[in-house]
Amino acid sequence: MNWMAWTLPTAVFFGVIAALLAVMTVWELRRPCVPRRGFLPLVTTRGDRLFIGLLGSAYWHLMVIGLTDWSIWIAFALSLVWLCAVMRWG
Repeated sequence: MNWMAWTLPTAVFFGVIAALLAVMTVWELRRPCVPRRGFLPLVTTRGDRLFIGLLGSAYWHLMVIGLTDWSIWIAFALSLVWLCAVMRWG
């Protein structure tokens, strides 16, 4: 893995994604979800909302890196808030 420039924030970000996927898999196996509609303009399942949340998190990171000189930890915090909001009310 030396060919990649892994930093602590990058490793934490991908570690959190891996943990989320594992937790969502176990949760889905134990309690299958029912599709529902929230603030997103479509009917979604838990997996759909996780995907949308992760995609939005990637865009938050790209915007912070590309448009500001903020710390990457701010992007991580924004991503966490976005993901929680989508998972809860999306």
